[in-house]
Order: sequence, then C-alpha cells, then structure tokens
Amino acid sequence: MKLIVGAHMPIAGGLSAAVSRSAELGLPAFQIFTRSPRGWSGTKLSRESIDQFKSLKDDKYVSVNSHMPYLTNFASPTESIYKMSIESLKEELRTAAALELNHVVLHPGSHLGKGLAFGKNRVAAAIKMAIDNAECKCNVLLENMAGQGNSVGSRFHDLGDILSSIDDKRVGICLDTCHAYAAGYDIVNAPGLHSMLDEINKYIGLGRIKLVHLNDSKSRLGGGLDRHEKIGQGYIGAKGFKLILSGFKLILSDLTFANLPLILETPVNDYHEYLGEIRAIDNIISDGTALKV
Repeated sequence: MKLIVGAHMPIAGGLSAAVSRSAELGLPAFQIFTRSPRGWSGTKLSRESIDQFKSLKDDKYVSVNSHMPYLTNFASPTESIYKMSIESLKEELRTAAALELNHVVLHPGSHLGKGLAFGKNRVAAAIKMAIDNAECKCNVLLENMAGQGNSVGSRFHDLGDILSSIDDKRVGICLDTCHAYAAGYDIVNAPGLHSMLDEINKYIGLGRIKLVHLNDSKSRLGGGLDRHEKIGQGYIGAKGFKLILSGFKLILSDLTFANLPLILETPVNDYHEYLGEIRAIDNIISDGTALKV
C-alpha cells in the first residue's frame, strides 16, 4: 500500500508557486495558506491567478488543501472576533471553490474562560453559518487541538459533539499527531493509540478523518504545547510513528487508509527539507510499505 505523503508548501511568489514546488518534490498532495496566516483577509485573486493555479494543479494531485489563518477564533465570546472569524471562513470557502480545493482546515479556537460547553456551541454555530449556502464542494475539517489554555477540541469526543450539532457531512476532522500527543493521547503505545481511535470511531466515525497532519512533538505527553518537531526527532519518535502508521493500516479499512492524505507541517527552513522528512518516514516503515512520492 502506498502512502499519500505531502507537505505544507510556502506561497511566496504566488499560489501557483506552491503547486510548482510540490511538483518539484514529486508530492501527491499539499497544503497551503491562501493568504497571510497572520491576517484576516487576503487580496482578491485575479481570474488569471486562479486559472494558472488550476492549470498547474490539474488532476496531478490526490489532495490539495488550505489552512485557515491563525487569528480566527470560532469559540470567541468577543462578538467582533466571532463575526470576523465567520466572515473569514466564508471568504476561504469562496477561494477554495474557485481553486477547486479538497479540504479547508481550521482550528476551533478558545472559549477564553467561558467554559467548554459555551465554546463548543459557538464553534458549531459559526461553522453552520459559514457553510450555509456555500458553493464550495470541499470539506471543512476541524483540527484537534493540543490542549493549550482554554482551547476547544483537544478531546475527540468534544469534536464529536460539535460535528453532531452541525450535522453536515461536509464537516469532518483533521487529525494532528503532535496535537493528539500533547493533549494526552498516548499514541506511542498500542493501548493508547487504539483507545484514541476507538474514541474517534465512537463519537465521530473513523471515516470522517479526511486528513492527517503528520508531525512529531516537542511537547511531552499531555504537555499541552503546540510545538511541532521533525519526524523521529521529538517525543513521539520513530518507534511511535511506526506504531501510528501500522495502527492506521490495521484499524482503518484499506480503502480509507489508501486515500488518506498525510501532510507534513514539521519545522523546516526550506521546503526542500521535506524530502528528508519523507525519507525518514520511508525508513520508519521500511517493512515493505512503499511511499507514494
């Protein structure tokens, strides 16, 4: 079985440059910010830039995805931030529709001390408002959080509550390995990994995992820090990733796993370093499982 391993690509030089960089590395999938990750809105894309992106992308990639900017907070009790977050997601969905992306990934946000129940209700209502009448055929994916502060969504049963409230099959989850470990899921040991996947299956459904962010962790187990590390160099380690990838294959159906994009967001100074990350994964699973790169 070939794994679909991609990476988050820089957009310096324009969105089309990200496609070219992915092609240079031979990636079957990639993720981008469609605008500055530190801003609220981006420059309106020209028809020429949209057409160029789509032409370069064509049907060469299994999965092309975007990540929402970091400023958004869909659980915020501050009305101005909440409304701006919803509008930002609406804008992202319009961009995703124009670029024909597969998934839009977002962080649910922080309830800022108002309580988890409040935060979950706010996130669900925000996503509902954003996707109502949205023309985008892509999925909106809620990413599990690392357990920092008053964050919403570090436990999968909480994400399950949010998805149940939204009740829309276009909404799924993005599983981040670093975040899961930092939030206290002991995924480097078989019982802990199975327990996490059982929780996902019970409250969400394994089939609603549409994307995986494959990152090692600078945080200890349950440390609650969102700090990514290169594959095999953090607390998850090579042994942990071998277990994780083997566990995915065993628990998910072959068809589901074969079509599940694994996106690297590990700290690199230059996108070419992702080839080293892919080699590290290849070495970890060098038991005959081939990478699709």
